[in-house]
Amino acid sequence: MQNLLILLSFALFTFGSYAYFNKPLEEPSWPTTIPGFAFSPYHYDQSPFSGIYPTTESIEKDLEILSGMVHAIRTYSATGVFGEIPELAAKHNINLALGAWIDGDFETNEQELKALEEIVHRPPYNVVRAIVGNEAVLRKEISVDQMSAYLERMQKALDVPVSTAEPWHVWMKYPELAEHADYLAVHMLPFWEGVPVESAVDYIVDKMALLSENFPNKPIVIAEVGWPSNGRSIKEASASNANEAIFLRRFLDKARTEGYVYYVMEAFDQPWKADLEGAVGAYWGVYDVNRQPKFEFYKPIIPIKEWRILAIASILLAVFLVLFLLMDSRNLKKRGRTFLVAIAFFASSVIIWVVYQHTLLYQDWISRMVGLLLMLGVMGVWLVILVEAHEWAEALWLRKHRRLLLPSSLPETTSTSRDWPFISVHVPAYNEPPDMMIETLDALSRLDYPSFEVLVIDNNTQNENVWRPVQQHCKKLGTRFRFFHVSPLEGFKAGALNFALKHTHTEAEAIAVIDSDYQVESDWLKRLVVHFDEPEVAIVQAPQDYRDFNENAFKAMCYAEYKGFFHIGMVTRNERNAIIQHGTMTLVRRKVLQEVGGWGETTITEDAELGLKIFEHGYQATYESTSYGRGVMPDTFMDYKKQRYRWAYGAMQIMREHAGALFLNQTHLNLGQRYHFIAGWLPWIADGFNFIFTLLAIIWSLLMISNPIHFNAPNIMISLVPILFFGFKLLKMLALYLTRMHASFVTATGAAVAGLALSHTIAKAVLSGLFIGRKVPFLRTPKGRQSAAILQALKDAGQETALVTILASLVLVIYWRVGFESLETLFWCIVLGVQMMPYLAAVILSTISAFPSVSARWLRFNSVTTG
Repeated sequence: MQNLLILLSFALFTFGSYAYFNKPLEEPSWPTTIPGFAFSPYHYDQSPFSGIYPTTESIEKDLEILSGMVHAIRTYSATGVFGEIPELAAKHNINLALGAWIDGDFETNEQELKALEEIVHRPPYNVVRAIVGNEAVLRKEISVDQMSAYLERMQKALDVPVSTAEPWHVWMKYPELAEHADYLAVHMLPFWEGVPVESAVDYIVDKMALLSENFPNKPIVIAEVGWPSNGRSIKEASASNANEAIFLRRFLDKARTEGYVYYVMEAFDQPWKADLEGAVGAYWGVYDVNRQPKFEFYKPIIPIKEWRILAIASILLAVFLVLFLLMDSRNLKKRGRTFLVAIAFFASSVIIWVVYQHTLLYQDWISRMVGLLLMLGVMGVWLVILVEAHEWAEALWLRKHRRLLLPSSLPETTSTSRDWPFISVHVPAYNEPPDMMIETLDALSRLDYPSFEVLVIDNNTQNENVWRPVQQHCKKLGTRFRFFHVSPLEGFKAGALNFALKHTHTEAEAIAVIDSDYQVESDWLKRLVVHFDEPEVAIVQAPQDYRDFNENAFKAMCYAEYKGFFHIGMVTRNERNAIIQHGTMTLVRRKVLQEVGGWGETTITEDAELGLKIFEHGYQATYESTSYGRGVMPDTFMDYKKQRYRWAYGAMQIMREHAGALFLNQTHLNLGQRYHFIAGWLPWIADGFNFIFTLLAIIWSLLMISNPIHFNAPNIMISLVPILFFGFKLLKMLALYLTRMHASFVTATGAAVAGLALSHTIAKAVLSGLFIGRKVPFLRTPKGRQSAAILQALKDAGQETALVTILASLVLVIYWRVGFESLETLFWCIVLGVQMMPYLAAVILSTISAFPSVSARWLRFNSVTTG
């Protein structure tokens, strides 16, 4: 019932918000008739660039639409089918301001002028004025002197007023041009000048007054006046259906009182003009390309006529998302459920709005395909945000943990009457420093546990001086410790563990695994083995932890990043019996390990794959968030990247091999387990596709720079998605570290930088694992290496450095070449900045790793509380 009330509240809020922002706007009514329309009769698939022109029949149908609502039309060419327009217009009592197209092609200019002269001199004599050229001087295709000569020539040849059409500022800049014109044909398009719609009509009045003052003896005709309904913004001018309606209805009312002669720009949308003016050029029509009116002429203006449909669609999509997010929410506090419902409604509103905006665009098959991919990308991003939000809610607002056992709630481990099972501890090693291995074995020898053995499996180490001291030390520790040096041995770490399984003591009931660098605490086995009292439990897992995190700032930042997974992610996953088995500090019931076929040698993350196989067979796992052993961390940024590459690549191998179990439920996996495995890997998959987005963003930015008119920045709502995605993930991480893990802001920031620094590495691993699928060698994380020098550190982040340089350069060049007059361009550059952050984080972290003397004191962790 409480969930229903929360859902209903947000549904009402969503509908009310749509209603509020779409309140009817009272504006002056459209006049019964207006002086004129700019008239280009091209339809959707027609363009002067393709040589496909309107037919006589289609032009006549267009004129029929305008019949009775306009006194005259303005045309732009006098040749070809356009020369037939005067005769067709006369049937509907429409006069013409007949245009001749003038550009740098003087031969074509002659054809246009001759056609103009011929048409004016022949019936039906409905040409009331001639316009020689349209912004030809503005485009600098001909000079003022050349245009003046054309005007003088046509003044002598024609008996109607002659002028050329230019924006108001061109007439002001070249007053001598007016001396050769019978009137001023002026373009008043305040949108192009970045004037907000609220001030646009007053702006025109001011400019008309300015022209009248400077040219007192010249009649002024507004040859183009209008506002686009879609496309990029310019400064404070925003293109929208509502703004077009508001501007035109206000202007027409003002023009009536001022007595202006004008031609509304324009009658019908012209998609082909996007090649000249960018996307906005296609949307200046009062009617769309299908000849349907784009707004109300007489009734109050509603910004989005379809707002009710959009509101209902947003609510329905949100309800679907909420049902998914709250499927297992009985243990979630009210504020957690409210948070998830809010995120779902916000996500649905953005998705519906992006889809709606996309439907308003004129598209060819290429743009439709790009649009489809774009929609899929937007929905994919929001899917990841919803998954992240779910983890956020469950990390902060659970009433209590259903499955997490804290040390205080564990069964008694000191009882002498307990029948302790025999444990076989396996320590795989390859080319590990012998001193480090000896410390690991000494810690195992101090275990407070009555019945265990230790098997050390050194596989394929070639240098005898590396493995021989370890073998000798095992002999010193007694019969519990057995050492195996095997070369050759296939299967990397999994091969070594399967070899150990074959040589395990026959009485062993559980297998424990630690990495070769781990020093365990004496009560490790006693603390964990008690979980096997539950017969369905097959895995007991404790966190990875590290003892050298305070050596320097680099390791402290990496340590902070690791902590998030082990003390937030794993705790959340444990609620639904879906933990990731991560190899070290793990215990596995032997008979189950043998039942599922041992350690898998087809992936490079055999530990996680084994855990999933055990879940597929219907067994349980237990996660205890207390650390019982600590290893050593990667010493350099390159080692840190290699480790994460292995994890991410291995995860994709597992996803491919277990797709049937994860997506088709072909095993005993329950819904919660499948959700956590898929959802847990989604952020990594998102990194992979985000890298593709970065490459596409670079290509698009280069196109914007090379041809800023044709290639505009994407819609703001599109740009907002990656910005919101980055901001949400960063905010989530900071919030959970500050509240859930009691870390300082500096520590949380260090963890964020370390996590971001791995994005490029994860992206490459994911894309390779998903689409290439070749088996890569097991990437061992070296221990005890000296930190890299500064040049080596920068080389370790070479790809990331190159991408930072490219993205930063693109922002600067776009600002220089295009400018930030358009909000879309500004937001696009913010997107490029956001895309740059992970690569910049990699450069920063790699540089820090080159200075091992930088203290870790400022990043030191407070105690972590899991409950």
